[in-house]
Amino acid sequence: MIALIAGAVDDRSARGIAAAVGRLVSAGSLPAGTRLPTVRDVARELGVSPTTVSEAWRSLARAGAIQTRGRSGTFVAMPGGPRQGWRYAQMGAHAVVSQDLSTGVPDHDLLPDLTDALKRLGDGRLTAGYLDAPVLPELEAVLRERWPFRPERLTVVDGALDALDRVIAAVVRFGDHVIVENPAFPPLLDLLQTVGATVIGVPMDSSGMRPDRLHGVLVEHPAVAVFLQPRAHNPTGASLTSVRAAALARVLKEFPSVTVVEDDHVGDIASAAPVSLGAHLPDRTVHVASFSKSHGPDLRLAAIGGPAGVVAAVADRRHLGPGWSSRLLQAVLLDLLTDPIAAAQVADAREAYAARRTALLTRLHDRGVTATAGDGINLWMAVDDQQIALVSLAAQGIAVAPGAPFCVTPIDSDHLRVTAGLVADGYDELADALASAAILDSRGSGPRTRQHPRGWR
Repeated sequence: MIALIAGAVDDRSARGIAAAVGRLVSAGSLPAGTRLPTVRDVARELGVSPTTVSEAWRSLARAGAIQTRGRSGTFVAMPGGPRQGWRYAQMGAHAVVSQDLSTGVPDHDLLPDLTDALKRLGDGRLTAGYLDAPVLPELEAVLRERWPFRPERLTVVDGALDALDRVIAAVVRFGDHVIVENPAFPPLLDLLQTVGATVIGVPMDSSGMRPDRLHGVLVEHPAVAVFLQPRAHNPTGASLTSVRAAALARVLKEFPSVTVVEDDHVGDIASAAPVSLGAHLPDRTVHVASFSKSHGPDLRLAAIGGPAGVVAAVADRRHLGPGWSSRLLQAVLLDLLTDPIAAAQVADAREAYAARRTALLTRLHDRGVTATAGDGINLWMAVDDQQIALVSLAAQGIAVAPGAPFCVTPIDSDHLRVTAGLVADGYDELADALASAAILDSRGSGPRTRQHPRGWR
């Protein structure tokens, strides 16, 4: 077995050893329950230090690929083993607060009313058999009309994170290099951790991921997938422009084995127009359209459209689990998407969120705070010290999300994510509290005026 491991390792760094062993596990060459050689034996065979192998083993354990059983040794884990250190768990409030702006959820009062849609469903039978198509034909027709490019196949799943989870399972294997925006959505990073992917963050600007930096990363680290948020990026609020999408597509055309996965999580409450790399790379772009923030989190619906090979793999695998997303909820979504009154309610919500972002952002800028909130429901605010800012706001009954879980690698300053979409009034008082927490005076406490604000890029 030690020869098998040594033969698979071509990069003798801790990351390279972990990736090589992970590929052996994924391929079944190291089946679940297999006892691995000792750290010292592997280190001796590879000609590296035991510390390097120990670090590789720790990475594999964090991803759930192996388990250490004390003196009994280290074993290849059974699928679905426990994992620790979720970034997602670090985002929410952990104390009773009067204003929770850490959640990233939409304002319930701005969601379209479901009452009439539920009444209009009637008692028609929506499911004839367990092997029915997973998407109601009428809903699929509407979704195809709305899609930013012509997808080969389309299916519906239980929300954007379910979509990302299932697409990752279809295209990513242990040790694969995967590229994301930096900062990125923490649950996406958690999902990639669970499959043992090697995640590389690419810096952003106000138009999205930077093409020059993407090219440099792809040259150095051949990747299997690039994950993007085309509109209302969480946490920064940036949206891809059509010019930026075309530039990213030109870069990716040089690397034909890379799949593009787009998470359009905000949907119809985004102010920016839909932009997709699928307009340039339709055979390699998987687009996820979520309806949680626009039409209701409890609908639990998102659509996946793109290459037939990926979408079919997702739909076929679901037949062995949930089978399909509730056709009752699909019928509700269909009604909401086609009802003029519901469409007007969503349009009103889009305008309300834009006004709330602008109101809070303007007041923060007036107080010398650097923040961005280009679109969506979140605001990304630079702070001098994340921990001090969190404690300061908590003392005032305000919860926000720390910026660290969003960062693949550190960026130029500490940040907080504030769900500005939940703030309907009291902007001056909130801005005072946020500014006081964000900017420390020269002694490390209290507000001051920042003369040269730092950006998030």
